[in-house]
Parts: sequence; structure tokens; C-alpha cells
Amino acid sequence: MNIFLDRTHGEPLYLQIRNQIRQLILCGSLPPGYRLPSERGLAGLLGVNRSTVTGAYQELEADGLVESRVGRGTTVKPQAGGKEGGDPAGRPLVWKHLFSRQCNRVTSPLISDIFEWLNADGVISFAAGVPSADRQPAREFACLYGELLSRRRNILEHSPTAGYWPLREYIADHMAQRGVRTGPENVVIVAGSQQGLDLIARVLLEPGDVVVVEEPSYLGAIGVFRAAGVRLLGVPVDEEGMRVDLLERLLERYRPKLIYTLPTFQNPSGVTMSRERRLALMQTAYRHQVPVLEDDAYSELYYDGIRPPLLKSLDPGDQVIYLSTFSKILFPGLRVGWVVAPAEVTRQLVLAKQLVDLHTNTPAQVALAEFCRRKLLAGHLTGVRKEYAQRRDAMLGALIESAPPGLAWNRPQGGYYVWCSLPPVVTATRLLAATSERKVVFLPGDAFFAGSGGSGFIRLSFSACDEETIRKGVAVIGEVLGELCRRSANEEKEKRGGADLMPLT
Repeated sequence: MNIFLDRTHGEPLYLQIRNQIRQLILCGSLPPGYRLPSERGLAGLLGVNRSTVTGAYQELEADGLVESRVGRGTTVKPQAGGKEGGDPAGRPLVWKHLFSRQCNRVTSPLISDIFEWLNADGVISFAAGVPSADRQPAREFACLYGELLSRRRNILEHSPTAGYWPLREYIADHMAQRGVRTGPENVVIVAGSQQGLDLIARVLLEPGDVVVVEEPSYLGAIGVFRAAGVRLLGVPVDEEGMRVDLLERLLERYRPKLIYTLPTFQNPSGVTMSRERRLALMQTAYRHQVPVLEDDAYSELYYDGIRPPLLKSLDPGDQVIYLSTFSKILFPGLRVGWVVAPAEVTRQLVLAKQLVDLHTNTPAQVALAEFCRRKLLAGHLTGVRKEYAQRRDAMLGALIESAPPGLAWNRPQGGYYVWCSLPPVVTATRLLAATSERKVVFLPGDAFFAGSGGSGFIRLSFSACDEETIRKGVAVIGEVLGELCRRSANEEKEKRGGADLMPLT
């Protein structure tokens, strides 16, 4: 029996409890004779006073739905006109009342909606952060799969939960080239970085823990942390990354369990944390003994200057858990990522992973290891960096041409995203509602904030669209935004009783 209380709702808690139990009884989910939890027990589960549950049970008894007897507790009464026995399929099961608390914390379908938009006919989508379909090395992987299957039947078998050893060896060598001293035994292969986030949350977090995130931050991570039942504290991001000066105060006051950061080409803002901030972050984390989760999906996609250092490379104390993925640099369907962490952490991640999926896709791991061993990844990255830089510049140029007054944006040095701030008279959701009617979609900034905020921002992804499509889509956004701004100005004039109204286009 799952009961969910909304303490922000105006309805008293005892009535929320009474109404939900009443519905369960009337729909048949609680059959006649079912014994309800004790008042003390249910009060403890729900975190309310015993008197609150007592009031709810008294209401149910007054309704004739339950009866209370000394020694038997409170049980469900047979309902008038009800039949015991009969057709067992005659009473439909109400599934929503059976969902776990964790399930009910996952309330946003936005990630699944992104993929729907990506595949919709005629829609220009700046929503999904995915590699370009025409820049994916599909032919090379098709040849590798054919070759490997013809001579190595064991690639269709199980593989170790921690991952295919040659791939873990390659990743350890790759990390060493980027200044991180680690070994294959400290690498865990996961089904994309999203699974890595979920496993890390399972291993480290419990309901009620505090996690620090950047604001804005990756919406997939926010969803994982919310599902884990933790409290999220946001630290603002400026042009140099997380405001570490503000972080210090949070660590002193709340003693969080984890700091989550995307220091390089951050999703969604595109900001890269400066070296000085990275060093300050590590010093602060060491001082307060808080682990740091570095989510690094985009650092190989740099377009200006040199590749920034990994936060993990500035971590002699081994306090950073590093997370990355091949999905952003090859193709999203690959679903292969990796975690680098201290031995005791990787051990627990492997134990958690074996309960989830036993191991990551074996053929994908074997083919990927061979792709990297033949140095095909380096050549691929050279090509996509050039292509994505051109698409970024096309989007920035289109914004310059199409943007109405009040729209501002950044110039990311890498990654997939341009982060825009809207004129104050228009919200992101209002703009999205209007542009989607003209088949142009993006992500509103609200999705990237752990708390309230973000309504004045939008994220535009340039990776999946060619330059001409980018120009068309941005032109629509600029045109619609201009219309909404003029409409808002007219409405404001009407409120003030202005006589001269601006024409709408």
C-alpha cells in the first residue's frame, strides 16, 4: 500500500491519507478483510504524527469502509453489492498505487520526449545532444563486426561485469595520456554515462543525503539524484565554471555526500572551468573530505585552442570519480561509457552493476576495443572536430542575423551547445510552445535547474543538424521570439492604457 503525501498542497494530510486509502478500497486493490498498517506504523512510514493517521482511519470508519477491533486492528469491510469470489479478472488492478517511492520521484518525461522530437518527420530539433548521423563511423564498425564474428564466436558470449579487459586497458592508457595514473582494474565499463550516474548514486547515496550540483546542470543527472531521494543544492556557474567561493559555504553548512560537476564544455551552458577554479575546487573538496564526480562527456570535442586538463588529473588524493562515454564522440546507440575510481569504489560499482544488467554489450565492447587499437578513433575525432566547429559557427552566425534585441548567447569552445538568455518578457516554455507549432524544438532552461529558475534560458544543440538546417531553425526561433516580444509590449501598453499599439506580424 503506497501513499504519497504532498506537503505543499492545501489539503490536510489526514484527508490525503483517507482519500488515497478510500480509492484503493473502492477500486478493489485492498480487498475485504485486508488489515491496514497500525496507526503507529503508518505514521512512522509517512513521517507524520500518529494523530494524523488516527484521524484518517476515523474518517474511513465513518464512511463505512473499514472497521476497528481491539486485537485485530483496522480491516477493510465488505462493500455493499460486492461479491467475493467470481471472475478474478473482473476487477482491474490499479498499478499506479503500487509504484515505489523511487518511481514516483521520476516525474519528467523530457529525456524520452527529446528522442521523439529527434525522429519526428519535418522537425528541426536543437533539443538532442547527439552526434551527427552523417559523421558516424558506421561502415568501419560494420566491417569490424563482420570480421570479429567470423573469427571470434566468443564475442557473443558473456563478458566480465567490470568490462572487456582489452577495452579497459585501452581506457587506462588513454587516461594516462591525459595525466591520470590508473590501471585497468580501476576502470568499469558501463552502458553509457547515464548508467554510470545511476550506479554511482546506488553505491554512494541514500534518501536524505545532500548532493551539490552546478546550476544549471545536466538534466539526466538531476533526474538520477532526484530518484535517489537526495536533496540537491545548486551552485551558480559563471564564465569560469562553478562558483567555488559559494561552494565553500555550502560544504561548511550542509556537509554534502557528493559534488557533481561537468567542468569541460558543460551541458547545458557550454562553459569550461578555468584551471584556477579546478585547483580551488579540489582544494575545497580535500579540505571538507567530499568526493567529486567529474562528468566528462565532451572534452574530446574541442574546437579552439588546446584541450583543457581533466579535473581527475589534478587529483593526487584520488578523491575524484571520473565518468565519460563514447556515445558523444561516435554514435549514441553504442551505449558504452566508463568510470575510473578508487579500487573500493569500483568494487562496489561492479556489485551494483551485476544486479542491473550483468555486463555491458559484449560485441560493442570488443568492436570498440579493436576500433581504438587500430587508431581509427583519433582519425574520426579529427574529422568531427572540424565539422562541429563549422556547425557551431553556423549557429552563432545565424543568431547574429536573426536574434531580436534582448537575446544573448555564449560562444562555446567545444561540446554541442549554445546557451541563450531570453528577453525578460518571454519565458522558455512559451517560446517552445510557439516554435514547436512551426516544427522547431529546443530544450527550455528550466529542465537544467535543480530548484526553481531557468525560465529565461534555452539550450540549442548544433551537433545533429547541417548548416543549412541550423540557419533555417534559428531563423524561426528569432522570428517567433520577436513576435512574442512585440506581443508582450502591446499587452503591457494595454495594461497602462496606452493608445498607440505596435502592430503584430
